[in-house]
Amino acid sequence: MTVEMSATNSAIPGSDLTVVAQALHEEVAGSGLVPPAETGPTAHRLAALARIYGNAPFVPLEQARHELGVDRAGFERLLELFTRIPALRAAVENGPSGRYWTNTVLGLERAGVFDAVLARKPTFPHLVGLYPGPTCMFRCHFCVRVTGARYQASSLAGGNEMFASVIDEVPAGNRDAMYVSGGLEPLTNPGLGALVSRAAGRGFRIVLYTNSFALTEQKLKGEQGLWDLHAIRTSLYGLTDEEYQATTGKQGSFTRVRANLARFQQLRAEREAPIRLGLSYIVLPGRAGRLSALVDFIAELNEAAPDRPLDYINLREDYSGRPDGKLSPDERAELQDELNRFREKAAQRTPTLHVDYGYALHSLMMGTDVQLVRIRPETMRPTAHPQVSVQVDLLGDVYLYREAAFPGLAGADRYRIGTVGPDTTLTEVVETFVTSGATVTPQAEDEYFLDGFDQAVTARLNQMETDIADGWGERRGFLR
Repeated sequence: MTVEMSATNSAIPGSDLTVVAQALHEEVAGSGLVPPAETGPTAHRLAALARIYGNAPFVPLEQARHELGVDRAGFERLLELFTRIPALRAAVENGPSGRYWTNTVLGLERAGVFDAVLARKPTFPHLVGLYPGPTCMFRCHFCVRVTGARYQASSLAGGNEMFASVIDEVPAGNRDAMYVSGGLEPLTNPGLGALVSRAAGRGFRIVLYTNSFALTEQKLKGEQGLWDLHAIRTSLYGLTDEEYQATTGKQGSFTRVRANLARFQQLRAEREAPIRLGLSYIVLPGRAGRLSALVDFIAELNEAAPDRPLDYINLREDYSGRPDGKLSPDERAELQDELNRFREKAAQRTPTLHVDYGYALHSLMMGTDVQLVRIRPETMRPTAHPQVSVQVDLLGDVYLYREAAFPGLAGADRYRIGTVGPDTTLTEVVETFVTSGATVTPQAEDEYFLDGFDQAVTARLNQMETDIADGWGERRGFLR
């Protein structure tokens, strides 16, 4: 086995760190940083370091140092050596928790927004979620939406003018700076197409998160601007009308969504539109066995336009209601088996489909049960992270967390930091919150306002802050 292969596998469960250390021996010896007598132990510690951060990305550096049993000078040498061996970095990024690094942390590091948060420096949000939907036709049991909550129809005109002003305000340079979601269902806003065209005209790639119940041919004809979307990501809530009704409370909804998606496949093929189409599927309790049927659904959907198959699917899990977000041993074993069957079947029936298994399912696919990051009120940040991400609803209200921007949601007002309007820009809202020293005191169960992205960002910021306080400012956060 080559040095590269051995080191890259060091974070994977079951890998032999002794074998990895032997493969690293020559590179460590040639670095000039380690006395000859320390080469072997140092190589072993490097492999162990990759394993730590490939499985637990938000461990503070001091904790990792203590686990390895080295003094600060020795740990500094380890960190310097780590940066010189690319295969070790690859081991961390490809480890069981690697998706935290590759999907979230490293991209935000490159943008410099974490440092802006820690320095309390006001910057325009790196990501802006536009939540334009006035209502929703579903009532999903896992959704935090208040039953019956909606925005008044009279809010649409002013709200869409406000969204247009936000689109015009977003700095150029980050093509993925905005996305459209909710809140409530975005396609219930009749002005959405015009907003998408406005953003696309400025060079932004807009992804629409939708349930696709309203993604009808009539809707697409009436709002031609929807064809300017970069991608449509449809949340799929089951594979039969019965499953859909049990989740969404609406009869016949699966049949309609399936027909909408199939027709959209045909229309985008006819138009040769570059717009991407994907699905988001949450593996709900008791439904792991349906993953095989999910492949069949996608394969059948592709028959509507064989030359333009579905582009991607994001698989996620629902740990809500379980203590500490953990699966039971039986559930974990079943889910792992079903995921492996899904992967094999998808490779056969839908070979071009890109599958994103997310933070937790990726680790499960690798044979380990890495626990999802679980932020609690006591680990929430009173200053949050508006330089990283904010959400703007139809009223122009700006929220700190993605699950807070729902109308009528109890306690969400604590996380509303201002309102965009004719006399107030989004820049001003964020700058006022950051420079005023404003804070939000978290209360019990406020962690449910944070989605998986917010949880990962919060964990990263907490890690960095701890590293800096421990004197590791130049090395804070391990991978950069």
